[in-house]
Amino acid sequence: MALLPIRTVPDPVLRQKAKRVKAIDKSVRKLISDMQETLQTATGVGLAANQVGETVRLIVLNVPGADCKVLINPEVTRRIGTRVVNEGCLSIPGYIGEIKRSELVRVKGLNGRGQEVKIKAEGLLAEVLEHEIDHLNGILYIDHLESQNKFRKLEPPPKPGEAADTNKENKPE
Repeated sequence: MALLPIRTVPDPVLRQKAKRVKAIDKSVRKLISDMQETLQTATGVGLAANQVGETVRLIVLNVPGADCKVLINPEVTRRIGTRVVNEGCLSIPGYIGEIKRSELVRVKGLNGRGQEVKIKAEGLLAEVLEHEIDHLNGILYIDHLESQNKFRKLEPPPKPGEAADTNKENKPE
């Protein structure tokens, strides 16, 4: 296994549409393993192959409570409802955006052994599936922003032993 560098905006590979995986061979199994290790180290909940520079339709997931960890050639077959979420991305570090995602999605694809799987998901799993499948289509969550006001920089958490200070300009230097 190997840690893979995560591509960040404006890397053009993030805008490329990924190609279908034709065979689950040794190279695909290695990519899955490397992506899982990379995702675990990055402490994310999902990673698409083009985020590590590979333009194949493959995603790995690390969503608490979800059985599914790998999807090959995933596609959303149904979307139901909408909800507003605050979403971030490993390829756009340090930022978050308020966008609309589906309340429920149905997704089909193959697992790591090449068996067909169908997933009915809601909540965080539905959001992650839509987000990662968007990546495979060259779409970033920032493309769903209704306005720039819905996009903001995250403030770094306070260092251990420091209190969070929301009024820095009144603090003596």
